[in-house]
Amino acid sequence: MNSGTLVASLIMAALLVLLIAFVIQMMMRAWRGRARRQAELIGTLPPVPDTVGSPIVEPTRGVYVGCTLAPSWHDRVVVGDLGYRSKAVLTRYPEGIMVQRSGASPIWIPQESIAAVRTERGMVGKAMTTNGILAIRWRLPSGTEIDLGFRGNDRGEYTRWLPENTR
Repeated sequence: MNSGTLVASLIMAALLVLLIAFVIQMMMRAWRGRARRQAELIGTLPPVPDTVGSPIVEPTRGVYVGCTLAPSWHDRVVVGDLGYRSKAVLTRYPEGIMVQRSGASPIWIPQESIAAVRTERGMVGKAMTTNGILAIRWRLPSGTEIDLGFRGNDRGEYTRWLPENTR
């Protein structure tokens, strides 16, 4: 390789690195901007109760897909750690639903806040087969309705979560 080709290759590599860094910076700026815009809509999440009764639906293991502003399954909520996927365990109690996430804070959904539990084909960029995502629509203390998406390791367990008339 002659010196002219080497210099041109190094310049192109440097430009490519700068372009990638610029794109990543713009993505991070957009994510932070979305979080600022959503902060008032989301407000604070309900606190996790100190004690709950016995589970009425046994724990279901899977992946917390994320939350979206209802009814749009593309409008991801990015406030706090709600926008990050993680392994999770979903458990239903008489008082509500607990979502325990790996590496993130737990989410408590009070029973009176739950509007619907259903299955969906996809959510926040996670497209699955029919009934691939368990979606829980609930109302936050701020009054905003959001959908929480959960992809179970065993989709057959979804029937335990669905209301009787939708099974």
